[in-house]
Amino acid sequence: MTPSPTASAMEASKSLSSDQDRPFIWIDGELLPKSQATVSVFDHGFLYGDGCFEGIRVYRGVIFKCQSHLDRIYRNAEALRLEIPYSKQELARIMEECVAANELVDGYIRLIFSRGVGTLGLNPFACPKPGVIVIADQIRLYPEEMYQDGMRVVVAKRPRTPTACLDPALKSLNYLNSILAKIEAIDAGCLEAIMLSTDGYVGECTGDNLFIVKDGVLYTSPLEVGMLDGITRAFVINEVAPACGITVTEKRLKIDDVLSSDEVFLTGSAAEIIAVTQVDDTKISDGQGPITEKLRDHFRSVVTGDNIPVD
Repeated sequence: MTPSPTASAMEASKSLSSDQDRPFIWIDGELLPKSQATVSVFDHGFLYGDGCFEGIRVYRGVIFKCQSHLDRIYRNAEALRLEIPYSKQELARIMEECVAANELVDGYIRLIFSRGVGTLGLNPFACPKPGVIVIADQIRLYPEEMYQDGMRVVVAKRPRTPTACLDPALKSLNYLNSILAKIEAIDAGCLEAIMLSTDGYVGECTGDNLFIVKDGVLYTSPLEVGMLDGITRAFVINEVAPACGITVTEKRLKIDDVLSSDEVFLTGSAAEIIAVTQVDDTKISDGQGPITEKLRDHFRSVVTGDNIPVD
């Protein structure tokens, strides 16, 4: 029988002190302290953004929606024609080892598939072996007070890259489209920006999906507009909203729909659920609206409960 590919990681974790140079990072079969966790400058993930990644939450030591995240990153790897040398089950075990090695109770995993080391040229097939990295650490996108008071966002002047050019559903290592829109937000004194499709529909923000509430109904644009098929987005649509008795409708939203809504909120693995109270100069609400609050309260009760969803 072939030894588990995580055997060296398990041995490494035993030899590392619990307070030594955290976070410990898993790179291609080795669990390493942060100071030793490096990749080659010839890795095409670094040279060209050639690869894909997942951001995954850990609650109470459990990897939230682990299977959904693994299914999505393997779909994206297939689209990139990356042949990953580990099964989903093996990677789930590797991530669990990283969580344990870093003694994470509540935290965040960054799972990265890179094209791997190659030559100074675009040819992806000059890279014989993909790179696989697991980082288990902490993340905080927004200050805690924003979860009660809500946040201001702007509408980015830069549109989302059209699906025909590069499908936003492919969570690639190249995030320049989002980063440049994020700079617009920061220049405007806030932390997030709504991105429109080239034909003017509301897709998502730079790193979060977007929902609006109008007359008690929850709306979000369909994926066909061009956006990431967010794991938290799907969780809200398929599980959280139905459990709260709230109807969800997918429709192509225009920015006027957002500006005239009763509530706006964002979803994401790192962001969870957070209210938007102002878009550009238009005030939407005073703090977290009642439906947003209901959804967030239910979400938090699930992820802090005894049966955290892993599928």
